[in-house]
Amino acid sequence: MPSFEPIYIETHKKGLLKKKIKKAREIMKACVLCPRKCAVDRFSGELGVCRTGEKALVSSYHQHYGEEAPLVGKNGSGTIFFTFCNLLCIFCQNYDISHEGEGEEVTDRQIAGMMINLQDLGCHNINFVTPSHVVPQILSAVEIAVEEGLNVPLVYNTSGYDRVDTLKLLEGVIDIYMPDFKFWDPEVAGLTCNAENYPEIARKAVIEMHRQVGDLVIDESGIAKRGLLIRHLVLPGGLAGTRDIMRFIANKISKNTYVNIMPQYRPCGRAYEVKELSESLSTEDFKKALKMAEEEGVTRLDMRRRAFVLW
Repeated sequence: MPSFEPIYIETHKKGLLKKKIKKAREIMKACVLCPRKCAVDRFSGELGVCRTGEKALVSSYHQHYGEEAPLVGKNGSGTIFFTFCNLLCIFCQNYDISHEGEGEEVTDRQIAGMMINLQDLGCHNINFVTPSHVVPQILSAVEIAVEEGLNVPLVYNTSGYDRVDTLKLLEGVIDIYMPDFKFWDPEVAGLTCNAENYPEIARKAVIEMHRQVGDLVIDESGIAKRGLLIRHLVLPGGLAGTRDIMRFIANKISKNTYVNIMPQYRPCGRAYEVKELSESLSTEDFKKALKMAEEEGVTRLDMRRRAFVLW
């Protein structure tokens, strides 16, 4: 097998990365990076839904061993957790970070330093967690890091609430897209995130991500190099619309899509505001979700988490 080179290296060599950075920063003057379209001037200190100005905020960065098997390998996934969020689910399991703003403001150069440090630790990839509102800062940090020797895949770990126009800026930069597909029902999305358009946005976003990178490619050592990996958190009471989402993945994306059907829902944040979300997910509901996926033709599942829950 030929040696792997992350896609952003060639993009940088062609001078395209610098153009992407300029375009992304222009958008921040009346920010419509995400579907919220707040249109605030982030350079002037105006804050929209994501409460993030010119500089990104980071809550932590480290080797992470709790991600999907193809990302973790032996040395972990190099995760950078960005503070705040553009979706703001009321049940977020990182509520202190996404809603309450735990983290510190950082420069693009500092983000680049985190990336190089994680690579030096042996991480198999750089995993940007909750990146939708800080795409310009990420692009700028990647440019700096490439010049300092960055050469591992980049993972875009997102809620799925992403504008296609912004995702196109990431084409040729992101190697692995890892969106969550959270809800199928607009009413549920409105109730939990004040984003009734989430299902429509997520469908378009996932289609664009797959167009860019295709199905997940895993090397002979079991490490993901490029492609799409979809997460789906199963919610109590069938609120996530699992069957419809699995059918969409199989029919509109690819039956070879790598999917992590996640069982770890528990009430966090303001989950108590919705009766069905006030209890943890039952093993029975999770088993039903796995069966739905199989029945709809989605069978390339992240097996490690699946085995963990059913033991």
